[in-house]
Amino acid sequence: MAKKSITRRWMTNNLGVVVLALLVIELVVIYAVQSYFYSSAKQYLLSKINAVTSMLSIHSQDSSASFSAEMRSMLETFNEKDKIELMAINSRGRVVLTSSGFSPDEDSVMPDYEAAMESDSGTGTYVGKMAGGEKIMAVSMTISSLNSEYSSVRMVTSLTEIDYTIKMYIIAVAVLSSVIILIIVMAGLYFAGSIVKPVRQISAIASQFAIGDFSVRIENNSDDEIGELCTSINHMADELSAAEAMKNEFISSVSHELRTPLTAIKGWAETLMVDGGEDRETMQKGVGVIVNETERLSQMVEELLDFSRMQNGRFTLQKANMDILAELGDAVLIYSEKAKRENKTIIYDEPEMLPFVFGDKNRIRQVFINVIDNAIKYSSEGDTVTIKAYEKDNRVVVAVSDTGVGIKESDLAKVKTKFYKANHTRRGSGIGLAVADEIMQMHGGTLDITSEGEGKGTTVTITLPAKSSQKT
Repeated sequence: MAKKSITRRWMTNNLGVVVLALLVIELVVIYAVQSYFYSSAKQYLLSKINAVTSMLSIHSQDSSASFSAEMRSMLETFNEKDKIELMAINSRGRVVLTSSGFSPDEDSVMPDYEAAMESDSGTGTYVGKMAGGEKIMAVSMTISSLNSEYSSVRMVTSLTEIDYTIKMYIIAVAVLSSVIILIIVMAGLYFAGSIVKPVRQISAIASQFAIGDFSVRIENNSDDEIGELCTSINHMADELSAAEAMKNEFISSVSHELRTPLTAIKGWAETLMVDGGEDRETMQKGVGVIVNETERLSQMVEELLDFSRMQNGRFTLQKANMDILAELGDAVLIYSEKAKRENKTIIYDEPEMLPFVFGDKNRIRQVFINVIDNAIKYSSEGDTVTIKAYEKDNRVVVAVSDTGVGIKESDLAKVKTKFYKANHTRRGSGIGLAVADEIMQMHGGTLDITSEGEGKGTTVTITLPAKSSQKT
């Protein structure tokens, strides 16, 4: 099938309507001009023939004058004989006198005369062609009441000059219409081109995006809707490029995170196979490493599965009334020994009591573990992690602060974005905080991250609705 371009559609639809409208206008103008000129000529002939009949009426009342002589004299002295031919028609319907001196053929058709004889007004008009092809206008008026010898007077004028004038008007209107159409076509093509060109550019660049090339951008030279579209697509390309970079970084990070424990497991498994378990201390150390690294792998896989479930909308919660302090205490206990081994300090300011929370205890504990793990991970030897829990405005607040590497101000808004890692020197997949933030939102809570800058530590504040403020 032929390609249907915007320009062709515009030419077919809009221009067709414009041409049709101009054609209708031109026909109306032609009809109006012709009617005006023909009507003016008719009125002029009627006024002249009325003047003639008035003069004849005066002569008919003078008994001393010969009506035929007066008629002949009037035709001979008719002052517009160069434009109009005046005729006298006898009672038998024959033209007996003319202002030009030439009598028409006996078989000449005179529809205006016949109409005048049949009309109550005694007047008839005719527009048509003579035997020679010349177009004329004729007007007849009966005078039989003035003299029995004559039945009517008739005036005939050529329409050649009038038709020529009308033709000039038609040509002028046609030229004007053509100029208008030409202007519309040129303006339309320019306007369509201003749309088609960027659309084609957008289409070509979108094809580049489709194959994964986000380096190209659309040239934007307008500030209208097309310009806004170009800006939006360029912004989309920036976001896609950033997302692609984060995805690649995520794949690299996950690959590294998976390779490290697998390498440790494989190394100790080979060592134990060679040693055969004869050295009990080596056996215990190796099995301990294998168990710890296996647990680490399991956590990473579970984190990836949770993220996948969230992306597919299959992430569910098993909510019930829960003791938030119990889950927080378990998370702190899990990382206390790890912190000691890495010469880091965990300070847990545990309150005596907090309101219950309606939520999924396993998911809430997962959030606590993720946040505390990040605090330790992004802290250096000798740093401190402080954990506080309290109630404020009928909401339970858990704040985890560290004195670690901190976060740049430019990265704060992105740290909860999937795949994003503010610090590439520390291990992690870049989806832990994204999962934690999603869990908090599903519980009607919030996860806020603040930092005074690099090297000044980070504070993560988890807020959950207390049981009394949440619907079950």
